[in-house]
Amino acid sequence: MSLFVAGFEADSIVDGPGLRFTVFFQGCPHHCPGCHNPGTWAFEGGTPYTPEQILAEAKKSPLCKGITLSGGEPFAQAGEEMQRLISLVRQAGYEVAAYTGYTYEQLLKGTPAQQAMLKSLDTIIDGPFREEEKSLELRFRGSRNQRILNVPKSLAEGAPVWDARRWTGDLM
Repeated sequence: MSLFVAGFEADSIVDGPGLRFTVFFQGCPHHCPGCHNPGTWAFEGGTPYTPEQILAEAKKSPLCKGITLSGGEPFAQAGEEMQRLISLVRQAGYEVAAYTGYTYEQLLKGTPAQQAMLKSLDTIIDGPFREEEKSLELRFRGSRNQRILNVPKSLAEGAPVWDARRWTGDLM
């Protein structure tokens, strides 16, 4: 089995704090108007990669400290291979974040695979991109409705916990 990838961005400074390795997954059910990456919407296409191959790509960037899962919609490929990828990159010492058009609350009620994927992440940037709430002043998110959430703290507290200070220096 493989994960279907639309592309990679090594040493990204726009997909989270510090230098990050970003994986753009192929396929998205949301089709948000104004999406910055509509080429990833189709579920057909992409290049198949094993979790080990994705980790090997990330390791080519020696200063990278975090992996960002983007898309498309990474939760559309939630399952055994995605769990293996997250496990491997965490074992290699990377922080793992994901952009998703789903909200945290939707993922808590999602498929068992989506729930397991959520629980294995450090951070999510959740919610669909909304063109009417777009702001170029926001760091690491495209529209004001999107939240930067600390997943372990959110799960422990039973409610969404913002992680904006660590990611942007802002309180919100």
